[in-house]
Amino acid sequence: MCGLAGWVSYGRDLREYTRTASTMTETMVCRGPDAGGLWSSQHAVLGHRRLSIIDLEGGRQPMAVAEGADDLPVITYTGEVYNFQELREELRGLGHEFRTSSDTEVVLRAYLQWGADFAERLNGIYAFAIWDPRSEELLLVRDRMGVKPLYYHPTEDGVIFGSELKAILAHEDVEAVIDGEGLREIFSIVRTPGHGVLKGMYEVLPATVMRFTKDGSSSHRYWELTAREHTDDLDTTIDTVRELLEDIVDRQLIADVTVGTLLSGGLDSSAITAIAAKALAEKGVTEPIRAFSVNFTGHEERFEANVQWADPDTPYAIEVAEHVGAEHIIVELDSNDVLNDEVRRQVLRAQDLPVSTGDMEYSLLLLCRALKERMTVALSGEAADELFGGYTWFHDEEAVSLDSFPWHHPFEKAGGIGALQDIGLWDRLGLTEYIKQRYTEALQQVPRLAGESGHEARMRELTFLNLTRWENFLLDRKDRISMAASLEVRVPFTDHRLVEYVYNTPWAMKNFDGREKSLLRAAMRGVLPDSVLDRKKNPYPSTQDLTYELELRKRVEAIITEGAPVLGLVGEADIRRLLDRPEGAYAVGGPWSARAVLERLVEFNTWVSDYDVTVEL
Repeated sequence: MCGLAGWVSYGRDLREYTRTASTMTETMVCRGPDAGGLWSSQHAVLGHRRLSIIDLEGGRQPMAVAEGADDLPVITYTGEVYNFQELREELRGLGHEFRTSSDTEVVLRAYLQWGADFAERLNGIYAFAIWDPRSEELLLVRDRMGVKPLYYHPTEDGVIFGSELKAILAHEDVEAVIDGEGLREIFSIVRTPGHGVLKGMYEVLPATVMRFTKDGSSSHRYWELTAREHTDDLDTTIDTVRELLEDIVDRQLIADVTVGTLLSGGLDSSAITAIAAKALAEKGVTEPIRAFSVNFTGHEERFEANVQWADPDTPYAIEVAEHVGAEHIIVELDSNDVLNDEVRRQVLRAQDLPVSTGDMEYSLLLLCRALKERMTVALSGEAADELFGGYTWFHDEEAVSLDSFPWHHPFEKAGGIGALQDIGLWDRLGLTEYIKQRYTEALQQVPRLAGESGHEARMRELTFLNLTRWENFLLDRKDRISMAASLEVRVPFTDHRLVEYVYNTPWAMKNFDGREKSLLRAAMRGVLPDSVLDRKKNPYPSTQDLTYELELRKRVEAIITEGAPVLGLVGEADIRRLLDRPEGAYAVGGPWSARAVLERLVEFNTWVSDYDVTVEL
């Protein structure tokens, strides 16, 4: 997937500042351990770290149109374009000659041929920067669903940019500062598109081309969700979903390295694993696909069902692997693994912000490391719940009717909001008002179908909110943590063709049998075991080991006895009130839980120290 960084300055000669650009680029060695490169001119310098996936030898970056052609565009690129082979043939027909077999060169020549409108032709997950010396302008481009991250920091005479905040923070002119609004983003479970959290930082919006020139900046969206009438009947819709998924997965198996899957035993990852196994077999691949799962030692024996987790994952993952003939590797962890100080700091370093939801991120990093020992690319099931209606809040009348983001309903039921209120942080940050503001803004962006009303209209709103707010948090988490392990994770359910089709499928079809993800279940009937198809949706696994909770309490105790940075936000007495709750009060994890609040306080404390953050409140 790689990492990029760069700097455009119309007031300096950046050929004298290559050391700065190199320092920025080297912060992302984990994103690209295989190679690094730097390109500079008077007003622009581009850096790149490479994780080699396609054309292992020829795809080095930054890449110019031709060797020595300093007066022609140059690109630094991350991600994958899955239709690059078709685009290459089209461009060859238009007279272009290629010296590599990489998708990077295809993207660069597509820009040469079609200008900034070329992004509409790309199918994939990507973020890239193109510097065009002819016009002295920089283009920053991000994929439709925002799978690949890209941040920027405007300056008086240009812009500094990078795949991650850490790259921008490595620039000597940039300081880490967070104000009240940034704090509200962190503690409200609101992920506002384009918000960089740190003061002066911004994200390039998904499906957006940003243009920077000496006269300023501008942007345009090249794709967005639209509302249109769905004319297919149920059987045709089911068949179309399956056909789309088969084509998408087949495209995403293209690589010059080994590809595997993340397999939880739930419907989404099981569907991807089954389709991938079938596609590889049809290509004549004799080796079974490798499917990786995570489990906690003793989890089945300790497991207690709750509002989020109905049953353990591992038995179902084993069943799916046997059903499709996959080589199944279970990565078994215990509480000590996810409590390891170095693992936790690496997760924080990967995310750049204190946004972890508990032990999930730590176990995910360890799982990705285990995958990386055997492969470089894995397919994952992210976005299916948002698209097909898998979460509990799609099916809970209280959550559906809530005049707020629907995931705040389980956040409140699981004690997360109560914990923030108990320590006074909810009121101090004005989170009620902030959430309402962001929710109102989001609703105004919902594309609506003329004449649609009532429950159908509301479910369209909820789907849009999930695809554009909740999902961008999950996609960012998966990208950051997998790339910290130098692993590329591809996400078939984010293909814009599938997203457009299913977004406009009426809720009555998505929920035709009264179950979550009815449409996806039907599309996978006959492909997966019935036990998996009929299983209730479970989130990513979280430990229920009391040892974990007890150790977490010790860490919270430690930060309030050291005069730590977190005490600038929350009083010691307020935090102790959380610790006074009985043992077992924080047994259930997840992003909505009271335990997640403890996690966030500990991580915030470490973050302010490690990143030398100035807190303005």
